[in-house]
Amino acid sequence: MKKVLIFGQKIALEHRKYLHILLNKLESLHIEVIFFKDIVESNENLGIDFSIYAKLDSYEQLLVDKPDVVFTLGGDGTILRAITLIRETGIPILGFNLGRLGFLAIAEKERIEYDIDKLMQGRYTIQERSMLKLDINDDIFGDTPFALNDITFHKYAISSVVVIHTWVDDMYLNSYWADGLIISTPTGSTGYSLSCGGPIILPGSKNFVITPVAPHQLTVRPIIIPDTSVISFKIEGRSDDFLCTLDSRYHAINVEHTLKVRKCAFNASLVVLEGMDFVRNVYNKLLWGLDRRHLPPDLPGVPE
Repeated sequence: MKKVLIFGQKIALEHRKYLHILLNKLESLHIEVIFFKDIVESNENLGIDFSIYAKLDSYEQLLVDKPDVVFTLGGDGTILRAITLIRETGIPILGFNLGRLGFLAIAEKERIEYDIDKLMQGRYTIQERSMLKLDINDDIFGDTPFALNDITFHKYAISSVVVIHTWVDDMYLNSYWADGLIISTPTGSTGYSLSCGGPIILPGSKNFVITPVAPHQLTVRPIIIPDTSVISFKIEGRSDDFLCTLDSRYHAINVEHTLKVRKCAFNASLVVLEGMDFVRNVYNKLLWGLDRRHLPPDLPGVPE
């Protein structure tokens, strides 16, 4: 590792010490640092002389500078934003969690130096995460019509539900009467889909999950489909306008839009440091191990 891009936005003052620790560690290893412009523009009070570092502000410049890895400072949302910059380049991301839960940004801020040592020692794997692509007869999402977590369709008006007619590989599946519909990757299964009753899916499962939001049909439940499927939609409602989201990005759509969701042609690449596997992360983040009264003391594989 010779060149690192540090990506993020506003960093809280109580977290500034972690950025200093990160920069000092990288400097001690003689690693070149590039800052994404949003960090520079949003953090004037961190006590850092940003003028001594290179800056990057576009996908085109990323192709020129070619960092070996991207460090994100923030939460999972920061990684989702970084994906729209990295796109199909395959540059891996290591997320340092300055937020709360953190299913993607799993490197903890208190262990920055230790985790960078792990990275330098090769004690990691690169995990490929599948993504979704939206096909729409419009360019409302420009050059980034893809999502790592989920694509959703929602009602726009507060007062009424929408009807989302859904086909899987041109076979009619259902007409969802609901507030909305979530199409999620395994990565996104621990996000919005989970909060609406969807299942947790392990990375690499090669599936998508369709999860309704507040359905008005009590028998409707989330359904898992192969990620080779193409899902088509037609949306109706009392209003002609609806909302479409790709991760944290959103745009209004209407009844004239044709909508299809399929697997994206490229993946997101995440750095998984030794000891940071998905199952252990779920165990810790969802507090599955909080009540340990019923665990035999010699049960193998239980985290300390």
